[in-house]
Amino acid sequence: MEDQALPQRTHQSSSTPSPPSSSSSSSSSLQLNLLPSMSRASHSLETLTPSRQIDRMININHHLSPSRAIYSDRFIPSRSGSNFALFDISPVSNSHSDGREDTSTAYATLLRTALFGPDAGVIAPTTPEKRSSPMCLPNHNIFRYKTETRRSMHSLSPFGFDDAAPGLNPSPVKTPRKVPRSPYKVLDAPALQDDFYLNLVDWSSHNVLAVGLGNCVYLWNACSSKVTKLCDLGIDDSVCSVGWAQRGTHLAVGTSNGKVQIWDASRCKRVRTMEGHRLRVGALAWSSSLLSSGSRDKSILQRDIRAQDDFVTKLSGHKSEVCGLKWSYDNRELASGGNDNRLFVWNQHSTQPVLKFYEHTAAVKAIAWSPHLHGLLASGGGTADRCIRFWNTTTNTHLSCMDTGSQVCNLAWSKNVNELVSTHGFSQNQIIVWRYPTMSKLATLTGHTFRVLYLAISPDGQTIVTGAGDETLRFWNVFPSPKSQNTDSEIGASFLGRTTIR
Repeated sequence: MEDQALPQRTHQSSSTPSPPSSSSSSSSSLQLNLLPSMSRASHSLETLTPSRQIDRMININHHLSPSRAIYSDRFIPSRSGSNFALFDISPVSNSHSDGREDTSTAYATLLRTALFGPDAGVIAPTTPEKRSSPMCLPNHNIFRYKTETRRSMHSLSPFGFDDAAPGLNPSPVKTPRKVPRSPYKVLDAPALQDDFYLNLVDWSSHNVLAVGLGNCVYLWNACSSKVTKLCDLGIDDSVCSVGWAQRGTHLAVGTSNGKVQIWDASRCKRVRTMEGHRLRVGALAWSSSLLSSGSRDKSILQRDIRAQDDFVTKLSGHKSEVCGLKWSYDNRELASGGNDNRLFVWNQHSTQPVLKFYEHTAAVKAIAWSPHLHGLLASGGGTADRCIRFWNTTTNTHLSCMDTGSQVCNLAWSKNVNELVSTHGFSQNQIIVWRYPTMSKLATLTGHTFRVLYLAISPDGQTIVTGAGDETLRFWNVFPSPKSQNTDSEIGASFLGRTTIR
């Protein structure tokens, strides 16, 4: 070994070395290069015992002769990782130790902590301040070799290091997902109204898009791109809202005359007409066979399409037009927003709101329930508010608020990932994809020249369609499929051209 003294021979004046003579002269003809503090007589080759050989092998107080050249062709053992107890010997103190970390031991410790948690029974790697501690990691090797390069403890962790969250196992950093900035399809939608309080676009579970244009409802099949005219209400009426049943092919249509029509889209036939509202019906929401309708007359009617009566319950509480309605995914809670700047939550049997939120300062049309966490509700305010707020309806708690800088027209939560999309009006007319709960912007999409008043999401959860007063419908691929959440490649199809929905 490089730090072990090698025997040095003394040469005579002649060219041929003289052989060793007797035992009395052996100490002068064959000697060891020893430190001045050591006795030469006690270190002669003939008197070395096995234990002394081990002492010499692990002697860390030994210094090389200045005249000897130093080569770097061998590993230098780290005595700090040696287990001397295997040989029933004690390590000799090293006054010249630089206190560097044993990288192999440190890496193994950090790996075990990252995999099994901080309470996995692993003693943390020693630091220079803790080097004198009697506690040490178990080690069954005599020597532990280390590299010459000093590396920090943070760089040894295979999963990164987070100083802000001690005790937590940090996750590897993922590459941000790329969202196409352009729509892959644009449909012309003549006579699509520029009215904040209406809801004129919805996407069915059978991949059919319903759009209210003036006094007509059109259906666009996303699989075949076929356009079908479902109904014409006549010149004395107009479409104010459309809403697909959660399953099947039934479509509800709210009219400006305060009526709600139920249509079977597969047969293009009207099934039923229900009354009860005095003014236009701008909001619809389905819960199995129960249909909720919100009107400018400030009321919400609960309609069971299996019953003969036009409605079974009337909900009162709003002081102005009801413009937003959404049932939770478990069909237990109904959220309503109105032009009175209020957000209410109702249960299945209540006629008065069980929760009331007054924090918004403008009309609340944008409402979305989280499909990932029970009781998590998002709402957005109009021009004077511009905020997206999050609520826990289980604990009646206001969680957070995000000022978006512009009117919030719609909200939709992705069912594939914990993200949501918002559409906006005055003054930027943009579409924003947010990552929850950090509310960091994943993408900002532009293209509409008017307020983006309408929003619907495809049944597979990957595509959204937006509508605006510029009389266009734009299709965007913004969310990944459930099986490709960890991919960082771009999703979406190429631009397929511009067509009309009529």
